[in-house]
Amino acid sequence: MTTTVLISGAGIAGPALAFWLRKRGFAPTVVERAPALREGGSAVDFRGEQMTLLKRMRILEDIRAKETAMGAQVIVDTRGKKVAQMPSVFFSGEVEIERGDLTRILYDHTKNDVEYVFGDWITGLDEVADGVDVGFAHGESRRFDLVVGADGLHSGVRRLTFGDEERFRTDLGFHTAGFTVPNHLGLDHLGQICSVPGRTVMVASGHDRAALNVSLVFASESLEVRRRDVEAQKKVLAERYADFGWEAPTLLEGLGDVDALYFDSLSQIHLDKWSQGRVVLLGDAAWCAGPGGSGTGLAMMGAYILAGELAAAQGDHEVAFARYEDKLRGPVKVSQKQAAGIGTFLAPKTRFMVGYRNFLYRVLGSRPMTKVFTWITSRAANAATLENYDAPVIARG
Repeated sequence: MTTTVLISGAGIAGPALAFWLRKRGFAPTVVERAPALREGGSAVDFRGEQMTLLKRMRILEDIRAKETAMGAQVIVDTRGKKVAQMPSVFFSGEVEIERGDLTRILYDHTKNDVEYVFGDWITGLDEVADGVDVGFAHGESRRFDLVVGADGLHSGVRRLTFGDEERFRTDLGFHTAGFTVPNHLGLDHLGQICSVPGRTVMVASGHDRAALNVSLVFASESLEVRRRDVEAQKKVLAERYADFGWEAPTLLEGLGDVDALYFDSLSQIHLDKWSQGRVVLLGDAAWCAGPGGSGTGLAMMGAYILAGELAAAQGDHEVAFARYEDKLRGPVKVSQKQAAGIGTFLAPKTRFMVGYRNFLYRVLGSRPMTKVFTWITSRAANAATLENYDAPVIARG
């Protein structure tokens, strides 16, 4: 009988899976490379069927208490003149929360009965007859019945199990960056978006009115910048946005004082199979879609389904993994298709396309298009359905 499950990654998918595994009677352990929970980060939103999941987890009220409560997103030109406005549902769904706040909520709901190990990571996986022997960078080796890679786009578990990332990653031709600076614009639950060919700046202030969350999206092929070289990443952004205009000079000046910078390519992950033996992948590690694919909600739905199938199969991982993948392949396909062109939409590459994108914003933001637009943005969120899994008690041994 499967009882112990090691989860790599304490972002969102990992703690969400630990939440459901613990309720199903399993004993999860979460290992996270960072020394503590990651604070801040970009906002994530939920809509449609995903709201049912939040209610079932009984965390919706906690999320509401921390929601960004964002209003409209105003599209401006480089002179700051308004050219279009989008209702909050476009970017913020039915409820939106900063990634760090959601992580904290999930952690608080699991920390009392889930083992968390911070400041360590998996360095080796050796499957044996009755489990997986796991090596760690710092801690002693341990044996678990199952291992789950919920460690994101650059998953270490995926690399150890399936091979180098380049075999499965499809880059979409854009990079993105995110950071927080003081709210010198005085935005109050509002956002602004400014684009020039191939580059976009998005700023917003929601739950914390003193902070301005900055997101940059720019067209770019592969960049020779190490993932953890923050200073080199700042240099790239300064070069790419040097002549952007609008508020970019002030934002770039604030970037110099930023310690926490998110910087990565817009990429998708495509795998023929999400599991091998006793190791399985979840969320971005398995199927990263990119922005616009409702990825956070889908990862949490995946956590619910994976835990439910393991319980329904009485810990038979081969049966559970097959059912989990069968139920999520369709929704993942919808998610990846919806997100595939998001870079071109967020940062159109020509002046004509910037103008055309802004025209679409005006059309989609009009009142007659509200229902159509809501349906479009909810397709990925509603692609996966929630079954009412029984919760059998699994004896620990």
